[in-house]
Amino acid sequence: MTLATDDPGALPIVRPGVTLTSLSETVSGRLLSRRPPLWWWIGFGFASMLLLVLIVAVVNLFVAGIGIWGVNIPVAWGLAIAEYVWWIALASGGTIISALFYLTRSPWRAATNRIAETMLLSAAACAGLMPILHLGRPGLFYWLFPYSTVMGVWPQVRSPLWWDFTCLLCYILMSIMYYYVGLAPDLATVRDVAKGRARRMFYGVLALGWRGSARHWRKHQTVYGIMSAIMAPMVVSVHSVVGLDFAAGLTPGWHSTQFPPYFFFGAVISGTALVAMLTILVRWGYGLEGVITDYHINALGKLVLLGSVMLAYAYLFEAWGPIYGANVADRTEFASRIFGFTAPAYWGKVALNIVVPQALWFPAVRRSKPALFVISGGIIVGMWLERYIIVVSSLHRNYMPSYWGDYYPTVWDWAILAGSIGLFLTLFFALLRIVPIVAMSEVREIIAKDGAP
Repeated sequence: MTLATDDPGALPIVRPGVTLTSLSETVSGRLLSRRPPLWWWIGFGFASMLLLVLIVAVVNLFVAGIGIWGVNIPVAWGLAIAEYVWWIALASGGTIISALFYLTRSPWRAATNRIAETMLLSAAACAGLMPILHLGRPGLFYWLFPYSTVMGVWPQVRSPLWWDFTCLLCYILMSIMYYYVGLAPDLATVRDVAKGRARRMFYGVLALGWRGSARHWRKHQTVYGIMSAIMAPMVVSVHSVVGLDFAAGLTPGWHSTQFPPYFFFGAVISGTALVAMLTILVRWGYGLEGVITDYHINALGKLVLLGSVMLAYAYLFEAWGPIYGANVADRTEFASRIFGFTAPAYWGKVALNIVVPQALWFPAVRRSKPALFVISGGIIVGMWLERYIIVVSSLHRNYMPSYWGDYYPTVWDWAILAGSIGLFLTLFFALLRIVPIVAMSEVREIIAKDGAP
């Protein structure tokens, strides 16, 4: 098998014994099994309970209004906006792994890109929900669309929030198309393997008549390559625009040119960390050790470490600006951030995002699935703390001391957070039962190069 790692010959991309036939039977068999495994029912049941929490919280929000949250003056943006930035970063990480590493022809991407793309769509749904809930009148969210109303009023195109809406809408639509184009050959494989007539018809319709001819493959490779070339810079622009939501404001701590790259660095580390966690779980749950090998775990660990180093630079720049600059308000806000009301969250994010991941410099830690899982989970928590600090700390210490005030989330704030996690997990578990979680067509290319039957 193809080999490449720190120690040449130690970690195979695909384990010996995995053939073109066994790959299709293994991945499709997990999907077409009439009885999902016990772990799937447990996970889906837990996710459904959290989703029910979201439904109750959203219904109460619609009836009572956002006064049930802890937002107030001066902290008018709360957990919903922090979670929006958090979720869109997680979604962006999936695009980075899928699109960017397709363009670089990284071999380890083949077995992990479907997990990353499934995560992308699930997280994007959660991200798109948060700003709508925060509007106060969520039923009128369509006012953000650029259409001429009977009053002749158009959205304010100079507002970063409108840029954000436009970028997010394009990103979600493009992600769905990108996901489906890459999925087409595998849907045809499931169609051909399926036993029952209903399942063959279902996957046959989804496969859109794919027959695997040379003409089909030629057009598929062309379209998929073009879409990858579009998605790679799009993910950079989307998260840069999210950063501009804050940078375009004059609030202390927000008005900084570093926010676009800062937010992109956060997307790299948080998205990759979540992909690593999901990859480890899917590998264990579906018994895919022959396809998702330690080579993939090692590669994901390196990428998490890279994101941590990039984010460390952003944190240093974040501290250097107020300390070196002459703006008293920025310095006061930063002092409050590291020593005041948000100090526990600040030092928690530094420990979880920067200090702990440095253990991944050691190959033994990087290749250890429990260690990588725990470190990645800590990063997910640390990135949530970072988003919370960015949103809250600047607002609670604005320019005027008479305008200062603290922010305390209510039980309904936490319910929305827990419910959004439930929405993400519900969508992910549902897709596990509908689509092949490994891109069989791409893994086959790796196997075929080694002459496996």
